[in-house]
Amino acid sequence: MRIGMWYLLYLAVLLHSAAVQATKIDQQALEIIRRADEVRSPNEPFRYEVTVLEFKEGVDEPENKQSLDISMRFIKPKNGIKADARSLIRFTYPPREKGKIMLSDWYDLWFYTPELRRPVPISRSQRLIGQISNGDVIVTNFEYAYDSTLEGEEPCGDKICYRLSLIRKSEAVTYPKVIYLVEKNAEYRPFKASYYSLDNQLLKSVLYKNYQMVLGMYRPTEIIVQNARYEKGYSVMKYSNVRLESLPEFHFTKEFIQREAK
Repeated sequence: MRIGMWYLLYLAVLLHSAAVQATKIDQQALEIIRRADEVRSPNEPFRYEVTVLEFKEGVDEPENKQSLDISMRFIKPKNGIKADARSLIRFTYPPREKGKIMLSDWYDLWFYTPELRRPVPISRSQRLIGQISNGDVIVTNFEYAYDSTLEGEEPCGDKICYRLSLIRKSEAVTYPKVIYLVEKNAEYRPFKASYYSLDNQLLKSVLYKNYQMVLGMYRPTEIIVQNARYEKGYSVMKYSNVRLESLPEFHFTKEFIQREAK
């Protein structure tokens, strides 16, 4: 009888210890994701330009090019400031695309062109150009969109990265699962994100490249996107003219983009 009681006590202590350890790992994963989010975008309204280039395998010159002017309110709650995740994407090149606008409000996305009477809802997974989808040009808040688990560490280039498994919190999030590699150093630089379907099939991989000092921190200024279905080509997003800008909330509304387009 005493042996049984001691065994149950031992088992309870063991389970408690495992639970505490799992909680510590989850907290570490959350901190890594949070720090990596800060690298990808500042925690205040900002604006930037993106040039999207589509390349075919073995060809140095891009086959297609598109330019976007993007305003973002990507804000995490801090000092009484409420969270926000909204984007306004203006098409600037090629000339035939001018006047077109996309509006992102958390997980909702609308498209507007002067020929339309009002903005229409569209899918984030819809193809924009090359291997880039609508949602790819908008910074994803991994901390809010996914539950994260630290799986361990692995080599990434000449460095060591944390390997994190991200599972979406809501079906409104485009990709069900992400394997995310973040450099294990004081800067927590994102290295690679691999996006998976519900049945665990690789959909696309994203490499974060060309880190430069932007708004007081080294941030990726080039992202290479490889769609698993189209291995003979890839797309590149190049970021430039990143700056802080006063962007009031009412700019990120359907009413505003209709008025701005007139």
